[in-house]
Amino acid sequence: MVIKSVLVDTNAYTAFKKNESEAVDIFKTASKLYVSSIVLGELQAGFAVGNKQIKNQQELATFLQLEKVNLLIVDEMTACYYGQVYKQLREKGNPIPTNDMWIAAIALQYDLPLFSYDKHFSVIEGLNVGNAAFDFAVND
Repeated sequence: MVIKSVLVDTNAYTAFKKNESEAVDIFKTASKLYVSSIVLGELQAGFAVGNKQIKNQQELATFLQLEKVNLLIVDEMTACYYGQVYKQLREKGNPIPTNDMWIAAIALQYDLPLFSYDKHFSVIEGLNVGNAAFDFAVND
């Protein structure tokens, strides 16, 4: 199975670190992994209130140095996508957490599938989201 690229949500990174088999398979199989600055913030917040902050930060720093891992930063174009996501969800009367709207905006901006266990992402039009390897498989 070939997986080209995925954007990693916070809970997907956590599942990988917990050695959950499906997450490990996706992380190992994907040719590229993308992490947004929003996810980095969520991870750092979790580390700050946990009891393994330094260890977790070191593991994250090592992960981010991997050749296949790329960091995506929120920029002006992301803000435009965020506005569209916000509008769409507001019109549907279907709000989701603000950070997740930013994560969805980055996925849409870069046309990346999102690896997440959060079901609420499925309400966002045009967003490809999944949590199993077959959700991201590409025919070569």
